[in-house]
Amino acid sequence: MPIPTPVPVHEDSVLVDGVRIHLRRAGEGPLVLLLHGWPETGHCWRHVLPALARRYTVVAPDLRGYGQSGRPRDGYDKRTMARDMSLLMNRLGFDQASVVGHDRGARVAHRWALDRPAEVRRLALLSIIPTREMWRRMDARTAATYWHWLFHLVPDLPEFLTEGKEAEYVRFMLDRGLVQRHALGPADIEHYAESYRRAGAMRAGFDDYRAAFTTDLAADDADAEAGRRLTMPTLVLWGADGLAGTLPVLDIWRTYAEDVTGEAVGECGHFPMEEQPDQVLTRLEAFLGA
Repeated sequence: MPIPTPVPVHEDSVLVDGVRIHLRRAGEGPLVLLLHGWPETGHCWRHVLPALARRYTVVAPDLRGYGQSGRPRDGYDKRTMARDMSLLMNRLGFDQASVVGHDRGARVAHRWALDRPAEVRRLALLSIIPTREMWRRMDARTAATYWHWLFHLVPDLPEFLTEGKEAEYVRFMLDRGLVQRHALGPADIEHYAESYRRAGAMRAGFDDYRAAFTTDLAADDADAEAGRRLTMPTLVLWGADGLAGTLPVLDIWRTYAEDVTGEAVGECGHFPMEEQPDQVLTRLEAFLGA
């Protein structure tokens, strides 16, 4: 069987509501947006983006505050970050997208799909449960596993303790989440480490987490109380051996989405698209093309 010709990936930046959003783009066809989590950038989709681009226009941005995108002092609640992505979609000439998110990017995708359901054709969420469920389940066992959620909440202290050691902290968190440690080569790890050495980058990431306990939680609670659920087809994936693997992920999402399917990715930790990209790609291609 001939090997498919690689689809070239181009990097660009787009000004969205005063914030410069850096992105990687490839392919033609319906739009698929790939949203990264912490402590990563859009680079995390490097194994998935070119293959999807054989059928779709695929865009992997750096979210506000991350990578080479702008780092404003505020706007890290998921409603604002989702609005960034909606405006980016429009700037690229589309009025609807399939959205795939991992970790923090999945929380942005979830909020986007709740706020603007007509814009999200299909939704894939990797390695998360809803933000409000994280706080509702924050018992001693969960807190021991997700301790960084609590550490990142503290005003100013995480910035102070990681100053000058940004790369070491990022490497520690990446290594902690990986089962397939060979999935990240030295160049990949250095890319992420360098991204968080930039002025304001650690603060932006911590503010992303801080918003989860305030604005994001309030928005999620309001939607739950109003009975608003995800209405578009939704796929949920998580690493069987990762942090989410300790939780009943699919059962939880069934109370938040009308049409949800999903499964654990075997021999995988917190980063499925990097640890098991072939498995993730197979599931995404089937889901997006259904």
